[in-house]
Amino acid sequence: MAKELKDLTKRADNYSQWYNDLVIKADLAEQSAVRGCMVIKPYGYAIWEKMQVQLDKMFKETGVQNAYFPLLIPKSFLSREAEHVKGFAKECAVVTHYRLRSNEEGNAVEVDPSAKLEEELIIRPTSETIIWNTYRNWIHSYRDLPLMCNQWCNVMRWEMRTRPFLRTSEFLWQEGHTAHATRKEAEEETKRMLKVYADFAEQWLAIPVIQGVKSETERFAGALDTYTIEAMMQDGKALQSGTSHFLGQNFAKSFDVTFLNKENKPEYVWATSWGVSTRLVGALIMTHSDDNGLVLPPKIAPIQVVIVPIFKGDEQLKAISDKLQPVIEQLRNLGISVKFDDADNKRPGFKFADYELKGIPVRLAMGGRDLENNTIEVMRRDTLEKESVSFDGIVDYVRNLLDEIQKNIYKKAVDFRNAHIYECDDYEEFKAKVKDGGFFLCHWDGTTETEDKIKEETQATIRCVPFMFEQTEGVDMVSGKPAKYRVLIARAY
Repeated sequence: MAKELKDLTKRADNYSQWYNDLVIKADLAEQSAVRGCMVIKPYGYAIWEKMQVQLDKMFKETGVQNAYFPLLIPKSFLSREAEHVKGFAKECAVVTHYRLRSNEEGNAVEVDPSAKLEEELIIRPTSETIIWNTYRNWIHSYRDLPLMCNQWCNVMRWEMRTRPFLRTSEFLWQEGHTAHATRKEAEEETKRMLKVYADFAEQWLAIPVIQGVKSETERFAGALDTYTIEAMMQDGKALQSGTSHFLGQNFAKSFDVTFLNKENKPEYVWATSWGVSTRLVGALIMTHSDDNGLVLPPKIAPIQVVIVPIFKGDEQLKAISDKLQPVIEQLRNLGISVKFDDADNKRPGFKFADYELKGIPVRLAMGGRDLENNTIEVMRRDTLEKESVSFDGIVDYVRNLLDEIQKNIYKKAVDFRNAHIYECDDYEEFKAKVKDGGFFLCHWDGTTETEDKIKEETQATIRCVPFMFEQTEGVDMVSGKPAKYRVLIARAY
């Protein structure tokens, strides 16, 4: 294990390679046989499961219910909403046949040309079209509204450049789709779900985010407005970590979804959609982890506390285990996940390095001397600090330590982000600095010409019009035209 840790590329040497190394060495995921797809391994999936459980609870507290819609979408559905098909056409995987057959030699299979589908099917890149075709059958009156569904599923977007968790051809996500009687209700729902995402990111993942609204060119295909949470990774790049879309009546009109209002007159429904994906696992890695491996916030760690007995012989192991067992039970009764690792096929040093690599927030170790002295060794992963403390009161000590670690990880991320936010109204200065990362607050004249020029010349994009900063009028740094507000610009994943 010591050698494996040495093989973990240093962030300062190659941040991208450090990330890829860590995904593999921490046993989160690996490449699959299908280009651009990944296998999420049990430990990586356990992190996603923790996210699912909490997000699902938060969604349901707003009145959302879970459902499931088909993986395959008739190609004609996508063409009904012009902006939608334009946005996803290049990423769609298409099913054309429904049967294979053996070739004449019998040693291979080929597509059966007689089994060509009458209408080709799209493997869902997102589900607005199939869902709104379904909602047409569910919505008839204002009494049927609001209708708020979410589904946990996989989607396929045929990406050319992929990276585990951050951008893969197939990925896991949730997508919420809601229908409302009024524009006001739909817009309120869009912003409500953005806040749910922001609260989850900050309170559970310990990732500080900036909420804002996307520019017109960066909106979701078919939306009137797209709201986003943007997080800063340790290399200063932005990661779009969740989006919520106000769809207006576009999809209702495309699929003829109407309802009778209280005056018994037909109206088109107002819509939203919103989603986060396994990209959040990538965000978690890149926001907190270090050159020793993962650093996981306690609230989202699959294992919050690992306990390693250090023993010589079965008799000493039994004595240590008997002393620790009540502590394990008390911690579990508090809802704290604990692993007791008494396996004798790996040395303690190997275990310590492995759990450090996997980001377990708290490690407890007890040996023969600790047993005699009524002490226990405590190591916290966020700072790598280690101390010997009294065994008495260790349950409360660990519970308080987990809370402290959660807060410390968040504060560290906030301090880093805030130290790398810059106000800038000089384009030459911006071009020189943006290469090194950071978030730049710049005045923008609101034109796509300016936006395109920034992207072409610097590979940076307008991430959003941020809500958390006071807006002031000024002059666009590129065009010199008057600007009504500042936008957040950064290079991004």
